[in-house]
Amino acid sequence: MSMRAVLEVIALDTEDAVAAQAGGADRLELVTDMAADGLTPSASTVAAIRAAVDIPLRVMVRLADGFAAGGAGGVDRLAGAVGELRAAGAEEFVLGFLDADGAADLVAVERVVDALDGCRWTFHRAIDRAADRDALRKQLDGLPGLDTYLTAGAAGGVDDGLPTLLAEAARGGEPGYAPRIMVGGGLRLDHVPALRSAGIDAFHIGGAARPVGWAGPVSTDAVAQWRAVLNGEPAHTLAV
Repeated sequence: MSMRAVLEVIALDTEDAVAAQAGGADRLELVTDMAADGLTPSASTVAAIRAAVDIPLRVMVRLADGFAAGGAGGVDRLAGAVGELRAAGAEEFVLGFLDADGAADLVAVERVVDALDGCRWTFHRAIDRAADRDALRKQLDGLPGLDTYLTAGAAGGVDDGLPTLLAEAARGGEPGYAPRIMVGGGLRLDHVPALRSAGIDAFHIGGAARPVGWAGPVSTDAVAQWRAVLNGEPAHTLAV
């Protein structure tokens, strides 16, 4: 386990990105349209954020609500979007597509991964909607660039998924379980001790970085509180 836990913060724009970096975020997930749970941002937004901060960015590849790729036409659009994002400076990505049976849509995933051309990527919370998590991990095992699963352990969030997260952390290194677990989705500070004790060292926050909700920007102070707790400082000593 790394000494410093990774803290990833969702950013919608340059203001969010600058605030998150100032608060101690290690990485940003760039998205737009949180009403649809996060879609692909514009290339211009990616370029502006890349120019404003110097921490790593992972850019969402998802053009519609839900976890379907949208058939052959949708896959073509996704691959095209990757090209535009890479031209704008994106080097890391987030994606995840399921078929009608809840298995990984390998046709879509492999086509997009081909477009990434070796870039590192996260398989996002589509895993929490999969019919069989273990089978999905094994379907994706060995795909180039896959280094992280963003997961709450269950569709309902970390409260429901905590036992699954702890069990999966214990399987690190088995086929399908080499990628890092990054926990996100209803994540709270009080979840952190059990997750850290299990060896999990990556955490993802969105709404938790925005005290006034998604209508407001990322709060540097909120991110700093998470950074301090992940560094091992007691939460009650921190300003909110």
